[in-house]
Amino acid sequence: MSNLANLYGPHLTELLARHRQLMQQNDIAYLVIPSGEPIRIYLDDMDYPFKSSFLFRTYVPLTELPHSYLIIGHEGKPTLVYFQPEDYWHVAPSDPEGIWPEHFDVKVISSQNQASQFLPENSENVAVLGQPTDITSQLSKAQINPPQLLNSIYWQRAYKTDYEIACMKLANEKAAYAHKTAEEAFRAGKSEQQIHLAYVEATGMMEHQMPYSNIVALNNHGAVLHYTECDSVAPKQMKSFLIDAGVSVNGYHSDITRTYSFQKDEFADLIEAMDEMQRGCIDSIQTGQPYLDLHVAAHLKIAEIIQRFGLVDMSPESMLESGVSATFFPHGLGHLIGLQVHDVGGQFGDEMGTANPPPEAHPFLRSTRNMEPGVAFTIEPGLYFIESLLKRHRDSNHASAFNWDKIESFMPYGGIRIEDDIVVQDEGVLNLTRDAFAKL
Repeated sequence: MSNLANLYGPHLTELLARHRQLMQQNDIAYLVIPSGEPIRIYLDDMDYPFKSSFLFRTYVPLTELPHSYLIIGHEGKPTLVYFQPEDYWHVAPSDPEGIWPEHFDVKVISSQNQASQFLPENSENVAVLGQPTDITSQLSKAQINPPQLLNSIYWQRAYKTDYEIACMKLANEKAAYAHKTAEEAFRAGKSEQQIHLAYVEATGMMEHQMPYSNIVALNNHGAVLHYTECDSVAPKQMKSFLIDAGVSVNGYHSDITRTYSFQKDEFADLIEAMDEMQRGCIDSIQTGQPYLDLHVAAHLKIAEIIQRFGLVDMSPESMLESGVSATFFPHGLGHLIGLQVHDVGGQFGDEMGTANPPPEAHPFLRSTRNMEPGVAFTIEPGLYFIESLLKRHRDSNHASAFNWDKIESFMPYGGIRIEDDIVVQDEGVLNLTRDAFAKL
């Protein structure tokens, strides 16, 4: 953690410089950023698991601290109103400690109402960012989530500091170890639930602290892109395993997917071909390249694999143009990643937040940004055997080009997805995920 301590100060200094410049441009004297409040389950006495607002975590690595506030002016240390109740029903937050307290003017409060005394004067020159609360409602003249200011913050969020990259690096290393543990459980014939629990235990985290619900899919369940059912009984015949799972470190996430075949069979060969394609895709990245171009190129490469394995008798170019490749690869190539698994601003055209949506042919692409230095993305091509998509072609003009018997033989395996987290550099790409697996 000493390396993170050395990097955190410059990280915060850079953030404050960025955001204070935006405050001046938007005539904002103070930012008030709530950490958020737990949400009570309807007609119950329990809350949903709480995670601090990503806007709050932008500044401070307090991922589960409710009823707290950041107050940022044009100069000096930010004020952190730190809620530490006297509570014998739950574990109260510990005293402020770690790499961050020296950088803030910390005000510890034991009741929520005490936060009011630290608010700035009620003025239209105050901006509240995030979830409004009863406390921020006292700032009746304040601007609530002003779009122009937030869009600029979201645009800048894509460019990661050294501290942020270091946190994501650790998140990848922890996740890679847990992925290896999960693969071992799969090889031992465990159920989805048992594999999931092995993964969670290997991370040293609680389930609610995961960056997202783990996807642990055996056999044909791998064809459900967001499969989270987790059967407790192992299938009678183990064929394949797709796991999409990450880890969080100081609020920064990893998002890793791997696919395995239980036997050395043709599906294993298909996985190897997709793995080679994914690594080639990353190696081809050019600084300044539109992410959309990379996505389209990935479709063409996946179409080549589809043709090579005899699934469809069409040229790769025709598969791409006709939409046949999207039958097997229906999602986007990846997305921005950082404080959120799908970081905001992925479809911005500029700092003003001008919409830059994907083209109609690729509606599920989450990022249309350029591949610029310091920006973190995921690269996650897939190849799936999804009946609801395939059946559209059974009576289409292209039906005769499909090798339906070969496709049916792959249906029990579900599909393949391989996902790495990368950071674009001035020259080349930093692959956080492959580097993490290489250390195991």
